Amino acid sequence: MDDPDDPVVEEKDVPSFNIIEEKIKAIDNTIIIYRVYYFFNSRIFRFQLIKKDKMCMIEFPRNFLESLSKDGTSSEHQLLRILDLNIENADCWNDFEG
Repeated sequence: MDDPDDPVVEEKDVPSFNIIEEKIKAIDNTIIIYRVYYFFNSRIFRFQLIKKDKMCMIEFPRNFLESLSKDGTSSEHQLLRILDLNIENADCWNDFEG
C-alpha cells in the first residue's frame, strides 16, 4: 500500500485474506481472487473475483475483515452469507477480458 495513486494491495496487506480465500474456495473452487483494492477514504477493500471469463466484485469494510480473526465463528458465518449472496447472484458476474 505504498503508492496512494494505486489502490491495489498485496495479500499480506489484507486482514483475514486467508479466511476469505478459504471460504470462496469452499463455495466454488474454480473462483480465484484476481485483485484486491483498498480505498483509504472509505476504508473499504474491494475484491475482484474471476471465474472463467466472468468477474464479480465484492466489498468489505476494513473493520469487518479485522474482526474476522478476532470474533471467529459469528463473523465467519456473516462472511459466508455475504459471499454466498454475491457469488450465487448472476447479476454480480460480468464479462471479463484479462
